This record gives sequence, structure tokens and C-alpha cells, in this order.
Amino acid sequence: MGGLARRTTAAHPFLKTPFEEYSAVFSPDGQWLAYNSNESGPLQVYATHFPDGGAKTQISTDGGSEPVWSANGRELFYRNLDRMMSVAVTTRPAFTAGRPQLLFTAKTVHAVSRYNANYAVTPDGHFIMIQHADAEPIREINVVLNWFEELKRRVPLW
Repeated sequence: MGGLARRTTAAHPFLKTPFEEYSAVFSPDGQWLAYNSNESGPLQVYATHFPDGGAKTQISTDGGSEPVWSANGRELFYRNLDRMMSVAVTTRPAFTAGRPQLLFTAKTVHAVSRYNANYAVTPDGHFIMIQHADAEPIREINVVLNWFEELKRRVPLW
């Protein structure tokens, strides 16, 4: 009978530190992992070798979140508030990272979850993002108390 072989190895932590690490993304070749950490205080982007961990390299210098690799693995993108940043990286013979470069600024929707980016980069380098609508700020919120009683009164079938 055909089928997929099941892996029987036990799960174990890859990074185990007293800091918060999340938003981990693999490089296209699966050899590197970019992630967020508050190890140095403010949230920054780091990269480390996978699966052995080894030395980590800080990618962002002035805060950063939501790392995403370029399709060819030679660039890491991340956000710093409304600034989209890019860092050139090489992975062979050793991992090196250039200086962060500002790509553009945009008022866009930031990640709802801290575990993944709220934007994508196409293989040819185009960014896909959700932009804020130019809407009036909300100035009023209506709170309805006892709404279920009001519903029963208006809809007698209840």
C-alpha cells in the first residue's frame, strides 16, 4: 500500500531564550531563518542558520518587524513602522548582511498577528500590501445595552 512515510522524531525547540521570538520565516533554500526578537530591547529582525542555530545576525538596526525573504534569498525585507526596509544578504560562504536601506514609506495595515507579515513580495520584487483607506476618523461609538430585550420586543416571534 502506497502513501507518505510518517516522521517519528519528537518535536524540540529551535530557539530557547528568555526573550520573545516570533515571525520566523525560512529563506528560499531552507538554510536560514529570519525572525523577530526583543533581545536587544526594541523589536528587531535577526537571522540564524537552520537547523543548527549557530550565531545570529541582527538585520535591522532601528527596530523592525515582519521579515520576508526575497525569492532569490539575497535580500531580507522588513517593516519599521510605516517604512519598508531592505537589507542585502549573502549566505555563502558565510552569512553577511548589508546596511538597511529605505525602500518606501506607506500608511498600510500592520500585521494583525505578530506571527506573520501582512504583506507579500512577488518573485519579481513587487510589494502587495493593504493600504489604509482615506476615511474620516471615528468620532462616535454607540453602545446598546439590553439589546436582546429590545430584539424580543421588536420581533414578537421570540
